[in-house]
Amino acid sequence: MFSFKMLLCALVLTLLAVTVQSWSEGNLSGAELTRLYNSKVYKAERMKRPLANTSFMLGPLSHSGVRVTLADGTRWLIHKGNNYGISSQTVVTSARHMAPGWTVVREGNFLGRKTVGDFVATGGSNYDWLFDNCHWASIRMMNQ
Repeated sequence: MFSFKMLLCALVLTLLAVTVQSWSEGNLSGAELTRLYNSKVYKAERMKRPLANTSFMLGPLSHSGVRVTLADGTRWLIHKGNNYGISSQTVVTSARHMAPGWTVVREGNFLGRKTVGDFVATGGSNYDWLFDNCHWASIRMMNQ
């Protein structure tokens, strides 16, 4: 019979899997999700793009996130938005799915000192359009 801790861990991993795209284009779960969240980040780039259906960026009238590069060379976009995820509004997707229009605002070399999970946690689980939005989250991620 499953222990409460094992059941709770399975539930958390299942909820997190919904928000992360895998190397094979599907949802990560179990060991794959844990491996991604524990992966060390070597490079991080704070990026911005125009909001959907617009062609310009003007301060907060844009969307921002952080693209991270891991030891194996894969790149992932960590960004935050209202209703982006289930258990957290900060989500991780493969950078291959990034639309055109993203531009690098700032670069940082993390030398493997932080993990993908650290970036997600720093981005925060809640969203507030004024005080805890994509811009504040991406700034916090770069400053950690």
